[in-house]
Amino acid sequence: MIDIPRRGVCLVLSAPSGAGKTAIADALLATEPNLERSISVTTRARRPQETDGVHYHFLTEDGFQAALRDDALLEWARVLQGTHAYGTPRAPVETALAEGRDVVFDIDWQGHQQLRDKLPADVVSVFVLPPNLAALRSRLVGRAGDQGPEIERRMRVAGEEICHWVEFDHVVVNEHLPTATEAVRAVLHAARSATGRMTGLPGFIAGLG
Repeated sequence: MIDIPRRGVCLVLSAPSGAGKTAIADALLATEPNLERSISVTTRARRPQETDGVHYHFLTEDGFQAALRDDALLEWARVLQGTHAYGTPRAPVETALAEGRDVVFDIDWQGHQQLRDKLPADVVSVFVLPPNLAALRSRLVGRAGDQGPEIERRMRVAGEEICHWVEFDHVVVNEHLPTATEAVRAVLHAARSATGRMTGLPGFIAGLG
């Protein structure tokens, strides 16, 4: 296959918890050699099994505030009643894009909105839906083993998140993981070949003569 230089793609996967976006991202990362995962920064403490720079970039609160002041984050949010902050560092993403490498993001609709604001020409987004709410509930119970109140909370949040499907470029229903993964792969491959993204195309065309 002829390799024409191009700019990388930010592939954003968003979904309600339990719909399968992480499983789709993992499947793509295992089979797409030019795709890498965005590694977030966080202010929460590192867990024993985690490695700094592999699972997260661990920052102090002061370090996180400095990153915000320097506009060094493409998107960020606080979770658990505002206790811990998470965000996407700008520099590694911009480096990857410039070098023609693609980055997959497993973020919520708010993160997608922020990322698109910062990199409007580079984001291709997919919202992953469950086949129905009963299947989503079953996946949540089977995956986390949460008790009734937590499952109901997650289902309420899922309903709120699903309302944002219209903000995304593509929607994929994950009834069968391999099929859903192939649908997202098709989106990625189409984005890679977009005319405006193929920076080496003028030179290639000139060389045809």
